[in-house]
Amino acid sequence: MFGIFKNKKEEKPQEQESTQNKGFFSKALEKTLGNIKHIVPTKKEKIAFDEIEEILIESDMEYEIIEKAMDGLPEMISRAQLRHRLVMLFEHAPKIDTSNMPSPYVELIIGVNGAGKTTTIAKLANNYKKAGKSVILGAGDTFRAAAIEQLTKWSQILDVPIIKTKQGHDPSAVAYDTISSGMARKIDHVIIDTAGRLQTQSNLSNELKKIVKVCSKAKEGTPHRKIMILDGTQGNTAIAQAKAFNEMIGIDGIIVTKLDGTAKGGALFSISNRLELPIFYIGIGEKQEDLIPFSPDEFVDSLLDGIFLQQST
Repeated sequence: MFGIFKNKKEEKPQEQESTQNKGFFSKALEKTLGNIKHIVPTKKEKIAFDEIEEILIESDMEYEIIEKAMDGLPEMISRAQLRHRLVMLFEHAPKIDTSNMPSPYVELIIGVNGAGKTTTIAKLANNYKKAGKSVILGAGDTFRAAAIEQLTKWSQILDVPIIKTKQGHDPSAVAYDTISSGMARKIDHVIIDTAGRLQTQSNLSNELKKIVKVCSKAKEGTPHRKIMILDGTQGNTAIAQAKAFNEMIGIDGIIVTKLDGTAKGGALFSISNRLELPIFYIGIGEKQEDLIPFSPDEFVDSLLDGIFLQQST
């Protein structure tokens, strides 16, 4: 009997986390749901095919992806039918085993200026610290003095070490020193920033390729993940951006930022599906806590909660 009560207590934190995450996704999709409200003003048990199609178009899902999701569905569609199809669009969602990660675990953060790269690095570092892991930052965006200053401020707020140099210095040297320092200090996570914009794309490409090469010299097999930061307010236009970076160095996954500031939440389906890449996290707001692991199930449920009645099957 006592064992039963114990199990219930152990489940509560997980239930609480799931509820918090659901609230996070609901906030992220607030503008998207507001934008499609005119199509389905009241929640329904079943929604017409044409209305679902219009909802997905309004949310900025590419039409090619809409056709893929809607193929073969009946004239009147239930929540369960649509949910299954939408979740399947995130087939590239990661299944990460955090119990056996190499140490230090090296992540290279890439993306254009203005996407929220520096803030996202801080949020990522905060997540790791909350999980009881140690973190070191590398200020590899030496193209912008402001980027070095911003990351230095975040390192002070989060109380984590940072490796940096002066503006214009070699960013690959920063990457090497950050990994070396992480190894020497037995740190769990190394997060390295990179420049988002140089004079030409070829300059940027050459710089990123050099950083990746130097990382592997500092520690074989690194960086373990090359993560692209995409501005959620750009919707589907971010796909071309990600493709360009993917061709340069190969991206392992994506973090989508500023999702609460856009009505283009449906673009996440297109981004993940077209790029064949997982979305690792989504971010909203400026607080260091405003980043959570992406869950296809919770994301889709939060979207469908706005148009379907809960009891629909």
